[in-house]
Amino acid sequence: MRRARGSMLVMRWPRTWFVAASLLASLGLSGCDQLGIETPEKAAERQIADAKAVGGACRHAMRAIEDCYILNPKAEKSSVFAGWRDMDEYMRENKLEGVAPVVPRPPPPAAASKPSAPVDADEEEADEESDAKAGKGKPGKSGAH
Repeated sequence: MRRARGSMLVMRWPRTWFVAASLLASLGLSGCDQLGIETPEKAAERQIADAKAVGGACRHAMRAIEDCYILNPKAEKSSVFAGWRDMDEYMRENKLEGVAPVVPRPPPPAAASKPSAPVDADEEEADEESDAKAGKGKPGKSGAH
């Protein structure tokens, strides 16, 4: 009779281990949201919040909204504007002054794509005269134009 009970105990051990392992696994997996795994919804919310923070910071730094867009091209423009507008309302209500930006304003995109300005004629003549004195001048070319 003892053997019959012993064999039943042997049969219960795998079931007990399975139940215990299942409970531990379910408890462990219930905290998956705390592992830092982002869902697409959370990522979108974070990007919107970041863009609003950028807009608020730009307004506090007395930057124009267009400058803010140029400095932060990856930020969503509508969220940047919402943050800028919210900070503007807050600063007006509480009579706060903006803080002057430390970083200089970026050059406009059109100015950056233009070719460099031509050298003045006076500078060209001075260069030619110095080259002629050093014996590097072009033959048959005088200093006057």
